[in-house]
Amino acid sequence: MAKPEQPGLDHRAEAVALRYDAVDGAPRVVAKGRGLLAEEIIARARAAGVFVHESPELLSLLMQVDMDERIPPTLYLAVAELLAWLYRLENPEASDAAS
Repeated sequence: MAKPEQPGLDHRAEAVALRYDAVDGAPRVVAKGRGLLAEEIIARARAAGVFVHESPELLSLLMQVDMDERIPPTLYLAVAELLAWLYRLENPEASDAAS
């Protein structure tokens, strides 16, 4: 989750990075920050080919989750929908098979 679209433009930027491991059962917050730290999180994600999604509402909620903690059950649906959308985006053949 991140804003702004282009790093370096807004030092009030915020970013949260999630990691999902099926063993955990829920995504974990593995990085978060504001300003230059947020811009670095965004830049590293993009450099690694990780999708950067912009949702101010979800970002605001995820910023409240402590580092290395699983997201709370109240966010499961929103994050699951995002992950499912991303999976379909990265695996178009999976969407074709479901049709």
